[in-house]
Amino acid sequence: MNVKANLRNSIFVSLAMCMLAWSAQAVAQGEAVSWEDLSDEQRQVLERLEESWGTLEPERQARLAAGALRWSAMSQAERERAGERFRRWQDLSADQRDAIRDRYAEFLQMSPAERDRVRETFRRYRELPLERRQELRERYQRMSPEQRQRMRDRLRQRPRNQRAE
Repeated sequence: MNVKANLRNSIFVSLAMCMLAWSAQAVAQGEAVSWEDLSDEQRQVLERLEESWGTLEPERQARLAAGALRWSAMSQAERERAGERFRRWQDLSADQRDAIRDRYAEFLQMSPAERDRVRETFRRYRELPLERRQELRERYQRMSPEQRQRMRDRLRQRPRNQRAE
């Protein structure tokens, strides 16, 4: 990458960070984000919301503005992956989405050490061969809710170095 491109990317990242900080400050203060205060890139991403923008809650405006900023900074491959995740999210039922939100809220209530443990466990799971992951999913799905809870409790009590890889 040439010097001009590096400089342009650095300026864009700096601008993006400033816009995110401004959006977070607006949310903290409960202020609306005006359409005119959005960057050209944000307005382009959010153009379908232009007419209804003023009717959105300030928190939603700030989240959308931050998301549009992230979107405009993504490569084409990142946008395709994000689009696929969004389509999968949309395909979930309302109950499934609510359950995911609840689990995420629980995750946020964990200590940093617990969150790290969950991330590490998920990383190890993703590294397993596809057949082994499928086998574990099927075995878990066959368990009753009580069996699942006992398993989770047992795993939480085991020292980290004794957990199966």
